[in-house]
Amino acid sequence: MIRKFSSLIAASFGVLALGAMGPAGAAELPALPKTPITVNVLDVAGNLALTQKAFDDYRQTHPQLVSRFVFTKATAPEVPAKVLAQQNANRVDIDMILTGTDALAAGIEQGLWTRMLPDFAQKFPNLQASYLPPAAAMLKLAADQGILITYYPSGPLLEYAPERVKDAPNSAETLLTWCQAHPNRFMYARPSNSGPGRTLLMGLPYLLGDKDPMDPINGWDKTWAYLKELNSCIEYYPSGTGVTMQSLGNGSVDMIASTTGWDINPRALGVVPESAKIATLKGFHWVTDAHYVVVPKGLQPDHLAVVLDVIAFLLQPKEQAYAFDEGYFYPGPAVKDVPITLAPKSSQDVIKQFGRPEYEALIANNPKEVPLDAKGLVAAFRKWDELIGGAKTR
Repeated sequence: MIRKFSSLIAASFGVLALGAMGPAGAAELPALPKTPITVNVLDVAGNLALTQKAFDDYRQTHPQLVSRFVFTKATAPEVPAKVLAQQNANRVDIDMILTGTDALAAGIEQGLWTRMLPDFAQKFPNLQASYLPPAAAMLKLAADQGILITYYPSGPLLEYAPERVKDAPNSAETLLTWCQAHPNRFMYARPSNSGPGRTLLMGLPYLLGDKDPMDPINGWDKTWAYLKELNSCIEYYPSGTGVTMQSLGNGSVDMIASTTGWDINPRALGVVPESAKIATLKGFHWVTDAHYVVVPKGLQPDHLAVVLDVIAFLLQPKEQAYAFDEGYFYPGPAVKDVPITLAPKSSQDVIKQFGRPEYEALIANNPKEVPLDAKGLVAAFRKWDELIGGAKTR
């Protein structure tokens, strides 16, 4: 472009004696600064749409710690080189990164992130138990090097213009048949920089009955063969999801890969007509998604202390409720017991108008699978670039 966790989280604010040792395996907590600092936040996932107000709340309620947040944005593929350059120069000035599984995985592979758990577990009491079960499963993908702050079931979904697509595909086979009969009218974005793109990529092994959905190199024979065939009727792959939404909205294409959030939010913003419909394919499994905070290695101790405090704050129910937003990451909250009634009225109004009644049953009645781990995700992205769409990415 989520809920009785508050008392537990509140206990971590100021009550913990800084410098005290926590549970076995925990590191010594760094001391908070004596004067307020500037905190630099890099967003490579569009997460600020969900958390900006929570960051504002923190600054207003903790003026003794943060004078201001400075927010910048980048694409996920840019992150490793940017962070590594700062670390090599011993001048790390990115305090925290808001990322999806893409940059999370790349940073884990290259050893860029500070280990958060169990080192600083005392800042996040009962963390696993506080999450929604699928979010708790997603936390494992962080390999103890990030804290999950928002979650959604994601997709893969198809989104289409019903006035142009009279008989929406209902299986992987009929999607391919439709695409071949309507060349250049279906689109998805490069998976390494698109939530819907990588959700489609990871969802296909379940739809196609591949040997091992968690092994993209040795277990995805059917998926890679299918994507090659699908490639023959796709003109190009945008480098971000936004282009696919604009293309659906302006009529350049008739159908795109989507997710719950990317379905709701662009319609709320008017980028995609409200009349757009969604479809799932036979054998549908949700491939869940989440946003994380990761912290580059080499951060100054006082900055690290504030960052840990900010992350704990973001997990409070009131702050989590902002994640309903305008449906961008629907539902959005990662911890339990955060109903939409806690969200601002503007969010409630958007979900009421642009949400879909069928989502409740789809979320409740279909399996939810965790995405690939860091190694598998990087391998899948690399193989897709080499084998499928690297030469057709714009």
